[in-house]
Amino acid sequence: MKRAVIVGAGIAGLATALRLGRDGWHTIVVERAPTRRSSGYMVNLLGPGYDAAERLGLLPVLSAHNLGLFTTVLTRADGRPKFTVPTALAEAALGKRALSVFRGTLESTLYEAVRDRTEIRFGTTVTSIDQDTDLVRVALSDGTVQHVDLLVGADGVHSTTRTAVFGAGFRVDLPYIVGAFPLPHPVAGVPEPSATTFIGPGRTAAMVNLGPQRSSAFFTYRCAQPGAELGRGPVDALGTAFGDLGGSVPDAIRHLEKDPAGAYFDAVSQVVMPQWSSGRVVVLGDAAWCVTLFAGHGAALALAGADQLGAALRQHGDNIPAALAEWEADLRPEVSRRQALARRGMHQYAPPSRFHVWSSEMTIRAITLPVVRGLVRRGIERSAR
Repeated sequence: MKRAVIVGAGIAGLATALRLGRDGWHTIVVERAPTRRSSGYMVNLLGPGYDAAERLGLLPVLSAHNLGLFTTVLTRADGRPKFTVPTALAEAALGKRALSVFRGTLESTLYEAVRDRTEIRFGTTVTSIDQDTDLVRVALSDGTVQHVDLLVGADGVHSTTRTAVFGAGFRVDLPYIVGAFPLPHPVAGVPEPSATTFIGPGRTAAMVNLGPQRSSAFFTYRCAQPGAELGRGPVDALGTAFGDLGGSVPDAIRHLEKDPAGAYFDAVSQVVMPQWSSGRVVVLGDAAWCVTLFAGHGAALALAGADQLGAALRQHGDNIPAALAEWEADLRPEVSRRQALARRGMHQYAPPSRFHVWSSEMTIRAITLPVVRGLVRRGIERSAR
């Protein structure tokens, strides 16, 4: 029986444990946090991510929690509507083999699927890593030492596994902050099911109303010193950056004040590495290739990466370095494409000027025309093939 230590109990780590476990691997998942985290933002699973969810047996549960499609109303700063983007546009963009769930739902589904197939140690970190051609020696903070065939670093954009094995300098910090959190109640002034989105120079605020326990808020803005913003905390930072807005934004900020710990609040970074593996150590998901929220597809790439890693390991048997090399060669083109899309997407979420806001609105208005929607749909279908 092959053995692996997986660092990180998020989407990438749990999906890797599930995939390897199905091939007979004994896996240990170590997670720095003392308990599971269930908060997060909305994620889309489509393309390779949807296929991976299907192969991993997750679709029956996830489909029951599918948030579905909804209209989006672009608004002015005071909350008054500008124009509506119909669900048909989202349908054309996403295609039929797609679903949307909250990140916490996806993590919980993975956890329930894998909890009886792996050993999960919360409140545990890796203290040292040594490897040779045959094994990896992994010392853990609980005092145990694991001798394994493979070490998987799935510990996110701030990965300590990446730093320990590959060194520093691969994280590219961008001048943006992101905040997202669930709302326990429907969003005031936003019809169900729909979303309102304000896009202004350097910032975006979006409120999604899908009913009780299915609503959420999303904020992002450009700033010169993301580290200083993080030091202020989500309530002060988001309240200052968006406190002048009307509509449903003040209600969301008031909810944040009651539960700041429930928010995802972080700077925006990409991870760009020339190689994702070294010997018998590999990094996966955001630890290897963080594409940022501006590109989307982070959860989908994590699932696809875990599933494809399992397939490569199964095909190459004991030759783990060869399996890792083939896995990376197959996956890297899609990751590079998504990272490039993210760099272009920054102007969409945080336009540099009022002219860019206007230009983006004109593009969206044009896409909503029926003939253009048809071209978009056909283009996406050809891309999927």
